[in-house]
Amino acid sequence: MSHSHPHSAVPNVAELLKDSPRNWGKWGPDDEVGSLNYLTPEVVLKAAGSIKSGKVFTLQVKMANPAGDPVWPGRSGAIRTSVIDEGHWMAGKGPEFPGGLHYADDYLTCHTQGSTQYDALGHVWYDNQIWNGFDAKTTVGGLAKASIMPIAERGVVGRGILLDIARWRGKPVLDPGETFTHEDLLACAAAQGTQIQPRDILVVRTGWIAKYYEVSHEEFYKDFVEPGLTYSPALVQWFADMEIPNLVTDTIANEVTVDPVSGVVLPLHNALMRNLGVTLTEIAWLEDLASDCAADRQYTFLYTAAPLKIVNGTGAPVNPVVIK
Repeated sequence: MSHSHPHSAVPNVAELLKDSPRNWGKWGPDDEVGSLNYLTPEVVLKAAGSIKSGKVFTLQVKMANPAGDPVWPGRSGAIRTSVIDEGHWMAGKGPEFPGGLHYADDYLTCHTQGSTQYDALGHVWYDNQIWNGFDAKTTVGGLAKASIMPIAERGVVGRGILLDIARWRGKPVLDPGETFTHEDLLACAAAQGTQIQPRDILVVRTGWIAKYYEVSHEEFYKDFVEPGLTYSPALVQWFADMEIPNLVTDTIANEVTVDPVSGVVLPLHNALMRNLGVTLTEIAWLEDLASDCAADRQYTFLYTAAPLKIVNGTGAPVNPVVIK
């Protein structure tokens, strides 16, 4: 992919998105969950009808994995530390309880966005305003507005649709910087014999996270540019018109890292999340689900997720549960 954009020629994201649609105020001045409002009880009830066989899939990558945790460059993977275990009793240092029980305990040190995770709507912004027009100063010291808490308390349930872009393009994993559009999503769905419906939760597979476990960390992070959706006004308008509540992908940032046209980094985070309130779910493990969908040709399912309730958090780990 070309990195020929000199910084001076890259437009400000505000300039790029000056005519972009917004859902600010649509659900009132205090709303902090955005397009998840589209997942009404009626939508949930209808989504339950997608369950055909009762097969269950979980979409979180392993945390504190000795093989390493895939994270955005500059972040560190989760570290699990044992606090007490049988070794303490072997050394004569374990506490003695009436009845004689022994136990193990540990703790986890991690970025809130260091695993499969939901972004809070206030995670990314420009022009001093986050989702729904809240002042960016509300992020200082922790997100007082549009944190992960309202999403975590609400929960996410709807009809999910797998869009297996990698299989559709006939490859195990997309190339670094390889892009696709909403029109590709529609074509992929058609090739799968499925149709994207309004208010569907889009679950998009590129094969990228699986690659992390198959190549060296040096190779995975070298000249790091992820594949993914790429910005266009038509794509943003399509998300708005389709009332998409949630975009789930097996990449770390849900979009091509650098927009190949404008040179702007991660413009969809602002166009979709800040402006439309679309919730982003990243680093999803989709290999097992995708293999099963390819085998039985059922690409729609009940998607459920509830990120951890981290007060003032910018995001939170999640283990989505999908039922086919």
